[in-house]
Amino acid sequence: MAIWLTESSKVIVQGITGAEGTKHTRRMVASGTNVVGGVNPRKAGSDVDGIPVFATVEEARKETGADVSVVFVPPAFAKDAALEAIDAETPLLVVITEGIPVQDSAYFFNYARERGGTRIVGPNCPGLISPGKSNAGIIPADITKPGRIGLVSKSGTLTYQMMYELRDIGFSTCVGIGGDPVIGTTHIDCLAAFQDDDETDAIVMIGEIGGDAEERAAEFIKANVTKPVVGYVAGFTAPEGKTMGHAGAIVSGSSGTAAAKQEALEAVGVRVGKTPSEAARLMADLLRR
Repeated sequence: MAIWLTESSKVIVQGITGAEGTKHTRRMVASGTNVVGGVNPRKAGSDVDGIPVFATVEEARKETGADVSVVFVPPAFAKDAALEAIDAETPLLVVITEGIPVQDSAYFFNYARERGGTRIVGPNCPGLISPGKSNAGIIPADITKPGRIGLVSKSGTLTYQMMYELRDIGFSTCVGIGGDPVIGTTHIDCLAAFQDDDETDAIVMIGEIGGDAEERAAEFIKANVTKPVVGYVAGFTAPEGKTMGHAGAIVSGSSGTAAAKQEALEAVGVRVGKTPSEAARLMADLLRR
């Protein structure tokens, strides 16, 4: 089992003919992902390595039965790409694009919520992978194996590090939710899905300084999660008064600091590592016991 992305998922790529779209489509295919089509209205009727290119998401879904779309388009066009996928009632929309104006992200996020039926992962994220089954985005597929840990992370590179550190145990699904101020899928959404997944035994949650997402996740864990959770919060050594990392990593006074997040998580029984490697060791020790 995996959450949202399985071996039966059929993936299309919006922006498949661009340099990044083509490169990562090839990587997804090489890792076993069933990429059934791409979208570029100016190149409809062509193909990328035999993968057909369609004019619209609606046409691509109708012809292929796709249920996942991955967006690799420039920031200026990402809003329209997302709206097109939402209008086509795409169940899972993975927005990789970085640098989308917050106003645009807020618009298509609320549009998806009003329409219902489309889960957005991202924007400014590495996507998600169910190792050995499917890979939607830019996460390296060869650094871990299938297993029974669920991973949710704000950071792309820390997603990869945690996958590698726990490669001997393996993962059910790894979700990079992105670090922008407005994102479609949150820590809480992933925690709820992993809690309901029979083949996920434990959860790793990676956060970072800024905002209160981790504190809200702690409240959710206390009320709803019975599986063990290990956490890591990036930014323990961040200098005070500096804006660090992602656009959402803004600290105001004591609110949003790594220490405050650690305190909130540990108060509900989450073991928090001071480094990614320490968090990985905590998870490995927990599963061994």
